[in-house]
Amino acid sequence: MIICERRQTILDEDGHLLIVGGPGSGKTTIALQKAMKIIEKGLQPGQSILFLSFSRAAVARVAQASKLLVDEAAQSQLSLQTFHSYCWSLLKSHGYLLGSPKGKLKILLPQDEKALSGGLNAPKKGEPENVKWIAWQEERQRLFSEEGRICFDWFAPKCSDLLERCQLLRELVANTHPVIIVDEAQDTGDAAWSCIERLAGHCQIICLGDLDQQIFDHLEGVGPERIDHIKAVLEPVFVDLGSDNNRSPGTEIALFGNDILTKTPRRAPYAGVGRQMYDPRHDAAKWIRVALARFYRGAKAEGLRIENLAILATTSSGVAKISAALNGGASPIPHKVLFDEAAVLLSARLAAFLLEPKRPDRRATDVATCLQLLASIRRASGSATAIKEAAKYLKWAAAIAAGSPAKTILGKSAEVLIAGASELDLTGDPARDWILVKTLLYRTGVNELKQVAGALDYLIAFNRGKRISAALSEMWMSTGAYTTARLGLDMALVQDQLLAGGDDAQGIHVMTIHKSKGKQFDAVILVRESIRQGANEFRSSLVWRGDVVPYDRSRKILRVGITRARCYVLMLEPIFPKCPIMSDHRL
Repeated sequence: MIICERRQTILDEDGHLLIVGGPGSGKTTIALQKAMKIIEKGLQPGQSILFLSFSRAAVARVAQASKLLVDEAAQSQLSLQTFHSYCWSLLKSHGYLLGSPKGKLKILLPQDEKALSGGLNAPKKGEPENVKWIAWQEERQRLFSEEGRICFDWFAPKCSDLLERCQLLRELVANTHPVIIVDEAQDTGDAAWSCIERLAGHCQIICLGDLDQQIFDHLEGVGPERIDHIKAVLEPVFVDLGSDNNRSPGTEIALFGNDILTKTPRRAPYAGVGRQMYDPRHDAAKWIRVALARFYRGAKAEGLRIENLAILATTSSGVAKISAALNGGASPIPHKVLFDEAAVLLSARLAAFLLEPKRPDRRATDVATCLQLLASIRRASGSATAIKEAAKYLKWAAAIAAGSPAKTILGKSAEVLIAGASELDLTGDPARDWILVKTLLYRTGVNELKQVAGALDYLIAFNRGKRISAALSEMWMSTGAYTTARLGLDMALVQDQLLAGGDDAQGIHVMTIHKSKGKQFDAVILVRESIRQGANEFRSSLVWRGDVVPYDRSRKILRVGITRARCYVLMLEPIFPKCPIMSDHRL
């Protein structure tokens, strides 16, 4: 079936559809065109087509594309949401049917869950649940039933339970959304897919997928069998768009990514792909500044218009080193870091607390609160030592709140910190005031508080997104102070978790390859590091630990990073060791 016939099949089909294809093959475009056709035929008042994705970045990208493909008048009948945001909307309205307090359901943010659980992580795929994890599941159920607090990874399971138990709700959802488009269907876990499956008998389901982009198959419930399961359950009309490349036309970026995946190097340069080597005896991150300078000079010479660029590392520590390199030197390079560390967000809460008004008659309470917030940060790391330290902080906090003077170095430092916060000359400009707080933390000279200040560098809250800054600015304009800065921060973070992904698309973005999934950039710099394994042993960072020849999983992850680029990909690689994935590719 030729391309135009395949696309016409999609536009004409009224039953379930499964559309697969490589990056840039036009899956999203044809899905939006179909949505437009359905809207033009006429929906009932209050109805809309629901587009669901796991990736906030993908939702933001689709929102941008929809402005070009869907008439402005029809925009209101296209609902673009993440799975999390849609499940939350159902649970918030109907969660009481599962036993939570009616009208009181609220989100337990990931960083708070880390602090409460002592940094527990879910068992890895295939591992049995341990005693501590089972006990935490029981505690999460108590939090849900008694306090109305629900963690993010319970959204889909609880929503599935809700849809299973309540036929009226299934009918209500289907009546509101007669067509549901499921993006990145290959990464749908058991709970998220069961939500879709329960609605399949009531509305049209359109699944978009690409098995070669399934890089979350290490997570429980996610695996290559998902596409086969979709075929078996929905019995959809299956359309394969192949490897058509609409994302990076005029280049061979998609071809390069596919050759990496299929282990078929052509030993000739690829248009739109380059390589720069560096000496691994020097930190790779230091070469980033050199690579950027050469890259922008080359782009200008070739007439490329680069409005945004991603620097991709394989690990969070790699991201941190790259960010430090860009921030260093006489002229720091502005950039945005995508992160997901609980300690960073808990540190932001402490900073927000320091922005709140401080009264002399509440000094002991404020010092105690400061120690309690520090305890949350320590507990989130999950180590036995950190949990013991957190318990000591809480003990000191209780004593100070009860009227005892601070006796420890940290307790006295917290007193100095609160006194300094009470004397800050705040301006009402959140970005400037945030820096004042960070400086105050550094000046204490105490490691625990200096670490909080350092964590705030990763947040880059007022450069990366506007929600936190807007919440604090509105607060200041209303009251002349950051009266409830912690509450404003938490509400902004909830919105960011549910809705964000498209803020501040311009400039340089630093993240892991996994975090880049669902995003697009004009250009991508992929950083390969030389990782020491022994006294004289090194391995390529592009080969994931535990992966074996021919490195299928590593190839799949690398292909995702490569295909984020529209115009150009630069591989920044050490001269040794050789990478078994890249060594046969001539760039």
